[in-house]
Amino acid sequence: MKYISLLGATGSIGTQTLDVIKEHPNEFTLVAMSVGRNINLARTIISQFSPKLVSVLEKSTCETLKVEFPDTTFTYGEEGLTEVAVFDQANILVNAVLGSVGLFPTLQAIAAKKTIAIANKETLVTAGHLVMDAVKKNGVELLPVDSEHSAIFQALQGEKAKNIERLILTASGGSFRDRTREDLETVTLDEALAHPNWSMGAKITIDSATMMNKGLEVIEAHWLFSVPYEKIGVLLHKESIIHSMVEFHDSSIIAQLGSPDMRVPIQFALTYPDRLPFPSAKRLNLAQVGQLHFTEMDFERFRCLQFAYEAGKIGGTMPTVMNAANEAAVSAFLDGKIKFLQIEDLIEKALTAHQSIKNPSLETIQEIDKETRHYIKTLL
Repeated sequence: MKYISLLGATGSIGTQTLDVIKEHPNEFTLVAMSVGRNINLARTIISQFSPKLVSVLEKSTCETLKVEFPDTTFTYGEEGLTEVAVFDQANILVNAVLGSVGLFPTLQAIAAKKTIAIANKETLVTAGHLVMDAVKKNGVELLPVDSEHSAIFQALQGEKAKNIERLILTASGGSFRDRTREDLETVTLDEALAHPNWSMGAKITIDSATMMNKGLEVIEAHWLFSVPYEKIGVLLHKESIIHSMVEFHDSSIIAQLGSPDMRVPIQFALTYPDRLPFPSAKRLNLAQVGQLHFTEMDFERFRCLQFAYEAGKIGGTMPTVMNAANEAAVSAFLDGKIKFLQIEDLIEKALTAHQSIKNPSLETIQEIDKETRHYIKTLL
């Protein structure tokens, strides 16, 4: 039995993690979780899974739920996130929370010797050097949940790092993959949220449309697999059947394929190094698919991807600035305060204004994150 703490239980990755737990009740138990603003869904999850510890955003919600569920311990706020992350009865932390708020709880869970299943991109993007140093120091496993990184992780099983020629991340292209930059001047929020392949939360769907999501994944891949940015490529692949590939220096390429379903890489992270059946997953039938399409990535069309490569290569606090600026800009777009292409403009201004600090401490990263969000607000 594996005992799971889940940060972000009511989000897209969180609910799909619960599907996996539900599929294998004799293998997994949810013992702690954090939730956001969807309290009605949280009530349903608590009733169904009976976690021992639950963290919510606000104290008032905490007090309300205590009365409704007397057998469950409740906590709240950022401290509550950390309490869930280090809960002593859990041996696996699934970090599916959205945003840089997931960084500190993850570092604390690593220090507590928990296995980490990471779906929170911002943790590695903003503080990859701190996270990987902590993983090495504490001898814990950091297992990727994103489909792209899971694909690379699977392709590397039994392989030697010295034989890697390059990593190839695939990208669906998002909601606007068939539109020109001129077309993007007038796109609406509803159009941006209509992803052709994946069912994801609003923020990640917008990131997919700008290709920032892929940029964040490039930085993640750099840290997860210790591969330089020059050896990480991105290929446009509309079907989302090949989730990513590894090319070796003998010219062999190993790819991981499957129908678009995040529950599969989630389950692999939870079962690694073993696998379990997953009957409800849709089987891939390549004869029905017929054809797979690939296109070179256009960095002028998808400027956010270029930003990510540049920020990653500069390093230090530059990826922190990029991530914070993107979160603030996407939030402004979701709130109807800016147009779609202005997301890129705001990120570029924040990057241009920043002088990177090398090897930043956690405190420096948190301060730069806060300053960047404030800077974006002054530009709105």
